[in-house]
Amino acid sequence: MERIFFNQLPDRLGLVNKPYLPLASGEYSLQTGVIIVSSFAILSFWLGWIVGSWPLFWALFISFVLGTAYSVNLPLMRWKRFAVVAALCIFAVRAVIVQIAFYLHIQTYVLRRPAVLSRPLIFATAFMSFFSVVIALFKDIPDIVGDKIFGIQSFTVRLGQERVFWICIALLEMAYLVAIVVGATSSNIWSKCFTVLGHAALALLLWTRAKSVDFSRKAAITSFYMFIWKDCDLSEMVELHPYPIRLLLNIYSCVSGARRA
Repeated sequence: MERIFFNQLPDRLGLVNKPYLPLASGEYSLQTGVIIVSSFAILSFWLGWIVGSWPLFWALFISFVLGTAYSVNLPLMRWKRFAVVAALCIFAVRAVIVQIAFYLHIQTYVLRRPAVLSRPLIFATAFMSFFSVVIALFKDIPDIVGDKIFGIQSFTVRLGQERVFWICIALLEMAYLVAIVVGATSSNIWSKCFTVLGHAALALLLWTRAKSVDFSRKAAITSFYMFIWKDCDLSEMVELHPYPIRLLLNIYSCVSGARRA
């Protein structure tokens, strides 16, 4: 939330690219934004501290530091102005820190087990790497007008909207293809079916939506960008499916055993 707040601070670029956002449009005053963001920042660190999980706390802290450097308009900061650095920030948080830190939190703090480099962790990190790169590229597609005016050399400004758009789609489809192949090699029939069918359905949905985007309408591009975030969330749900399935199977086994007894 802190990064989003600093991104929305009304400057000339924001007024051109996103005049509808709460701060730029005047829906929220600057004072209200400071109060909201400060409250949530303090609350998140407080929760991370009292929980007592160091992986969780460090994930919050590193994300806070990178988010500040990405967004705050101070010397040597505002990394969002530089395409490669901005992409690396998003990649570091979304693909690496979130996946590894949350895994360590569950494995070492919740389950009290030793941390091991597992296949699901490698798969999740690799899969989310594709999404992180896509989000880093796609976020600038709707903002091409303002970026051109203020001299921000994003990949969209350099290569053009449609070219970057289809690069993003190709990367996501590659990610889904890899996920389908990995799922097909699973020894668990439930995992195999869910992974293959789930990612195949998401890949088809993505392709269908992509073909219908009207590049002459900024609203259509922005809507598709939000769709990618939803697609990302659905993909994470598909990746996490073995855990609820395993839980249900364990419950079924316990119930069946009790009946036989």
